[in-house]
Amino acid sequence: MSNILPADHSLPYSDCLPADLFLAEQVRAMDRCAIDEHGIAGIHLMKRAGRAAFDALLTHWPDPDEITVLCGAGNNAGDGYVVAALASQRRIPVTVAWVSDPEKLTGDAKLAYEYARREGVIMLPLEEMVCPHGVVVDALLGTGSRGDMRPEYVTAIERVTTCGLPVLSLDLPSGLCPDSGRQLGAAVHAQVTVTFIGVKRGLLTGRGPALTGKLYYADLGVPAAVLESQSASAERLSLPQLLQCLPQRDGDAHKGNFGHVMVVGGDTGFGGAAAMAGEAAARMGAGLTSVATRPEYVPAIVARRPELMVLGVSSGQELAAQLARATVLVLGPGLGQSSWSEQMLQQAAASGLPVVLDADGLNLLAEGRVLPQQRRDNWILTPHPGEAARLLHTTTEAVQQDRFAAARQLQETFGGTVLLKGAGTIICAPDGSLSVANVGNPGMASGGMGDVLSGVIGGLLAQGLEPCTATKLAVCLHGTAADLAVAEEGQRGLLAADLMPYLRHLLNSEML
Repeated sequence: MSNILPADHSLPYSDCLPADLFLAEQVRAMDRCAIDEHGIAGIHLMKRAGRAAFDALLTHWPDPDEITVLCGAGNNAGDGYVVAALASQRRIPVTVAWVSDPEKLTGDAKLAYEYARREGVIMLPLEEMVCPHGVVVDALLGTGSRGDMRPEYVTAIERVTTCGLPVLSLDLPSGLCPDSGRQLGAAVHAQVTVTFIGVKRGLLTGRGPALTGKLYYADLGVPAAVLESQSASAERLSLPQLLQCLPQRDGDAHKGNFGHVMVVGGDTGFGGAAAMAGEAAARMGAGLTSVATRPEYVPAIVARRPELMVLGVSSGQELAAQLARATVLVLGPGLGQSSWSEQMLQQAAASGLPVVLDADGLNLLAEGRVLPQQRRDNWILTPHPGEAARLLHTTTEAVQQDRFAAARQLQETFGGTVLLKGAGTIICAPDGSLSVANVGNPGMASGGMGDVLSGVIGGLLAQGLEPCTATKLAVCLHGTAADLAVAEEGQRGLLAADLMPYLRHLLNSEML
């Protein structure tokens, strides 16, 4: 049935997600294309969707005591009625609790309801549903989630939440915006989601990863021409593909071939941030790495990582004398916001060198009093949502409401390449194209992770990678390294420095 399959080719879904990500309206257009231009009956697509979801359910819960399907209106409900019919065929106790009277359904959804009724599925209105058991299937809204929900849907979602049972969502969790990844008030927290035809970009960022659980994809067997009928709205990044962008090293290569990264930061109390960024840059293969920091931190950083050239600088003038040695600057880890910090930023910006700007470098930029020229083509901005909010003079909540729009607005305002951190990190390229990295985990919620990421970007940039490519590869390496570390030791207690050995391993792996 599916063109993208896991190792078990009997399953009509896959956990290998495609690269192309779409808006909900684009997927609806693909659905119409499959029906109108390729002659695939809508009820056939609905039955394929139901089969993919039902098989995913049995993969995760092979012997459910009971299945309760919550159905709304429209095609998402139709998929749910198909799941219920298939469960009944397997003699699994199943009940449909509906929010919208199925007798009022039309089109393919009506056909799916009649299919479930012929199979003897018990159906009752939501208010008559007793406390269910087993597994709940969320077929309430799907891509119909756009804004404020009607009270009956809020009630249904609250019933799902309070029952405490595992949930499988069809297409996307009800209450999640498919385009932005924001939560629209009440929302279903699914353990498994199966999405159909095209992957909706909101599944991978914002609240998407938290609400979606394990994400599967089913193309429903539509022709490739259907999937190609819409231009992708965003790209899902792939570490194996990005690793191919790394140039091979000639047999006579020397350190001068791989750039000189200078990390500028480490104000009073923050010397460790500069040290970790410097080590990360070196681990990425930069030929030379310097750290320009407060003089008092020189002994500690040299003792920690003797391969780094550590420069004690007390003023902007002292830094200016050293900048000619560098090819790439990483500016911001532990930089602070003191007068020393401002001098470092002013001198670094005046050098004209490519810059990875992070942390307090971004906060000083947002204040607008240190850098008169606030738009550059040769820098990479790496804000987390709070820093992005300060740069855009808005709130963190507003940034998180539409992370794609925020990343693009940052790029349009400041130029260069923008990396918006968070669950489902987003990268906006200079041409405005958007990418999402669905790597990383909650264990990364600890100090220093951003400093390591900045160093990783700087180390790759120094070796000649184009800035946007270096940023994409760095994000994938960083998040995947954290995933590997967590797989061995768990999420709690993960430290930024724990990523170093995994970063080097991934950088030299052949994930092809």
